[in-house]
Amino acid sequence: MKKVKITSSERALSIIKSPIMTEKSTTLNQFNKYSFFVTKNSNSQEIKQAIENIFKVKVIKVNTLINRGKLKSFKGSLGYKKDQKKAIVTLSEGNTIDSSLEIK
Repeated sequence: MKKVKITSSERALSIIKSPIMTEKSTTLNQFNKYSFFVTKNSNSQEIKQAIENIFKVKVIKVNTLINRGKLKSFKGSLGYKKDQKKAIVTLSEGNTIDSSLEIK
């Protein structure tokens, strides 16, 4: 059995950058799944604890993915966009997160 390190409230607020408000993510809200941009060095256990601490809900599952930065040209020179890590959080029945709230 693994020991899970409890994250502090400061660390919890620094893990979650912002909620994702796209058409695809809002359709997932019907199934109690919410999407967030998170820091790249966070793992699923830390994300789960952060969501539970900030929003006071029960998290069932956390899926993470990393979007690699695309190659773009900026004023004639080539460059890359930043990599972003996303977390899709599944909540238990009866729990919801208000989408209009901002995380500062």
